[in-house]
Amino acid sequence: MSYDVIVVGGGPGGYVAALRAAKNGKRTALIEVDYLGGTCLNRGCIPSKTLLKHAEVIENIEKVKDWGIKTDNLTFSLDEMFARKDQVIATLRSGIDYLLQKGKIDVYTGYGTIHTDKTVTIQTKNDSRKITGKKIIIATGSQPVVPPITGLDTISYHTTDTIFDITEIPQSIVIVGGGVIGVEFANIFASLKTAVTIVELGDRIIPTEDEEASKVLLKSLKKKGITVLTKHQVTSVQASNNENLIRILSQEGRTEDLKVDQILFAVGRKPNLAAVAELDLQMNGKHLAVNEYLETSKKDYFAVGDVIGGLQLAHVASAEGLTAVENLDEAKEKMNYKVIPRCIYTNPQVASVGMSETELKERATPYKVNKYSFQGNGKALTMGDTEGFSKVLIDEKYGEILGVIMVGAHVTEMIGQSSAYMYLEGTVDELAQMVQPHPSLSEVLMESANALVGKGIHS
Repeated sequence: MSYDVIVVGGGPGGYVAALRAAKNGKRTALIEVDYLGGTCLNRGCIPSKTLLKHAEVIENIEKVKDWGIKTDNLTFSLDEMFARKDQVIATLRSGIDYLLQKGKIDVYTGYGTIHTDKTVTIQTKNDSRKITGKKIIIATGSQPVVPPITGLDTISYHTTDTIFDITEIPQSIVIVGGGVIGVEFANIFASLKTAVTIVELGDRIIPTEDEEASKVLLKSLKKKGITVLTKHQVTSVQASNNENLIRILSQEGRTEDLKVDQILFAVGRKPNLAAVAELDLQMNGKHLAVNEYLETSKKDYFAVGDVIGGLQLAHVASAEGLTAVENLDEAKEKMNYKVIPRCIYTNPQVASVGMSETELKERATPYKVNKYSFQGNGKALTMGDTEGFSKVLIDEKYGEILGVIMVGAHVTEMIGQSSAYMYLEGTVDELAQMVQPHPSLSEVLMESANALVGKGIHS
């Protein structure tokens, strides 16, 4: 069977690329070894955000006790929570399947091996077949990293791919890794009254984000009873009386033993490269190297998503998939990473776009900054969600918006407004003139913009 495009991998990069290619008139095949939607839909973004919504509801129930709304004997049913999570996943899976059928895309279920002659072998349990494509898009995704720790082979532990297999709420859990995934799961388990400890090797949680955002989130996690141990690493583990004994080491050389029910490793992900082993592609560290048009070192072979590293986010993979399709026949569109939002769905949420203050200082870029607290925002006060801030960074000379960082309620929904301004090369003057609804959380952007042009209203 011959195709214009073969996409290997049915995650948010792969299936979106397949849909766009088909709409562009390409005869398209999609190969997926597991469920459509990839890690994001089945083991990542969607299930975790579903449970984070549960966590938010639980936290809100606790909060409104001070508002005169009394609720007694709050209980949790893990089975029912997971059943709702599974229903959400099933609904979205069927939606993807419908779109692929509507686009007349041939979907093959099996393990794909990509060859140098633009053929792909599809292996199933019972047989194998080979298809040919003029262009190949590699979207094989990633898998969790498990660090080499003494004793790990003697205990049961979870990765971010397996944590949704638990059958009961643990009394205690250690989460190894204080990045985006680690803090989100910490938020989930803390709401379920699990004793949570985060062990992070670096000097702060969410180390890739704004330092002030990291401090606000750390304060919030501690307020929820979460123990956060930065500058620590796990050196060994062992089973001990139906529990796990974890030995941790501080940077100062102090050791400590923790006894917990469950261990979750959330220290990052590594690319799935087995499907491209024959191609001898140029690498960028552990990931596949691509040019600005997302073509690999081998002509007509493109790669998108986690397999090329960078911002390992579902919406980034989708954007890369769409960009790769536009470049199949000729190099037309460069991938633009400058205005892609980054979101953390804890409570409070963290969202950002563009550059941080640290990056601007490293580049010696002259800039101005204004930070506005949600404590001065009317809508935040009515919601009882005054934790956090919004920070706007602008070019000192022209007033171009260089970056926005937000910490607070629903900021992951608001960051798109800032992305749009930056995409359209908007200036701080235009942001200041933009009328925001009142009362709304988005008024913080207007406040910062007006302050930056010397016309602050409430600051």
